[in-house]
Amino acid sequence: MATKIRLKRIGRRNRPFYRMVAMDSRKKRDGAAIEELGWYNPIDLTHSFDLNGERILHWLKEGAQPTKGTNKLLRRSGIAHHFHLIKQGLDEEEIKKEMKKWELNRDEVLKARSKKLDKKNKEESKKDVDREEKNENKISEDSADLKSSETIIDDETGETEILDNTEEE
Repeated sequence: MATKIRLKRIGRRNRPFYRMVAMDSRKKRDGAAIEELGWYNPIDLTHSFDLNGERILHWLKEGAQPTKGTNKLLRRSGIAHHFHLIKQGLDEEEIKKEMKKWELNRDEVLKARSKKLDKKNKEESKKDVDREEKNENKISEDSADLKSSETIIDDETGETEILDNTEEE
């Protein structure tokens, strides 16, 4: 039997919620699963998920193939790296050390991303403030031009004429 680790959609319309399951690859997306391995919420801003790492590793050892979406979640949670280390033949102590290194590196990457995002948001807000100031200056200049001119409509022809009240030197 060709076993896959994939996402099974649940939840209402326009509000997806997924369960990560092990199932026969010939079954429908929402068909009967062999085992539930976790869940994933794409609507949450942090894209939260909870996975049963031991059972996922068991299914990967049995030859189950993860789909693209599940593989992305496995990479994000570190399970894919853990399985990679197992395939290399490392013992449990070495795997624990490597996983601690991975967690520290992951924390640094997330901090760097948040700093970069904060910096980008500050730059965008500064640009927005500059745009607002330019618009206010343009509006005040336009209103000053309107105050200094006078509109005359000819009753007979209906033509409009704008007279400038400013004195020329």
